Amino acid sequence: MAEWKDVTSCFSESQRYYKHTYLEIDEVYDEELEVSLFSSEEGPYEIYFSYGIMYGIVYADADKAYEVREQMKKDLQEAYDQSKEPSSEYIDWFAKKYDVQLPMDIYFDFNLGDFL
Repeated sequence: MAEWKDVTSCFSESQRYYKHTYLEIDEVYDEELEVSLFSSEEGPYEIYFSYGIMYGIVYADADKAYEVREQMKKDLQEAYDQSKEPSSEYIDWFAKKYDVQLPMDIYFDFNLGDFL
């Protein structure tokens, strides 16, 4: 039976810092689900997640971030245990429940001139 595994120690201390955030914890489930929590002194905490083709960021106030993260893990694990891939209905439900945002900087953090 799969369990959540804390893989935070796989990252060096310098790797845990990203754009004014700090990786507090990164966990994986069955090497297919991932949920990471980044703290921030300048804004809300960021909870990154991935499940099959579904991924994104959920923003949460510092005092609620760990609670939101645990609920997300529960919802993701339950869906994964039922079906190894998220359905479009599940993706819609999850995105609405958690107000999922897409990490746009992953795609747009480049020099456009390099592609022209």
